[in-house]
Amino acid sequence: MAEKLFRLEIVTPDKVFYCKDVFMVEYNTTEGEVGVFAGHIPMTQILAPGVLTITEDGGTEKKAALLAGFVEINQEKVTILAESAEWPEEIDIKRAEEARIRAERRIGSGENVDLTRAELALKRALIRESVAKM
Repeated sequence: MAEKLFRLEIVTPDKVFYCKDVFMVEYNTTEGEVGVFAGHIPMTQILAPGVLTITEDGGTEKKAALLAGFVEINQEKVTILAESAEWPEEIDIKRAEEARIRAERRIGSGENVDLTRAELALKRALIRESVAKM
């Protein structure tokens, strides 16, 4: 690609999930979808559950499930502090399907449930399922 690269570092509570120079990164925030190239204006953002897409030098794309956290963008580096990040091969699809079913049951039960929490659980399960199938 020979385009300008920047350092992307993704850290979860238990490990450094990813740390390389990349061409572009895309993710979801509470304000919508974001794509970052080198030289992006500095800012901080709150992550929303979604698919993380990393475009490496040479055009190779990597996808992962990114469930919550914060992003800090500087001139030369993007740091993502994530509650959870998983590559497709790390996702237990059976567990994700079970989580989706539980969330759907809670939402449809008509009982006194925390609807916001149940909807977030459903969204996380759906993201994990979709990334696992990529």
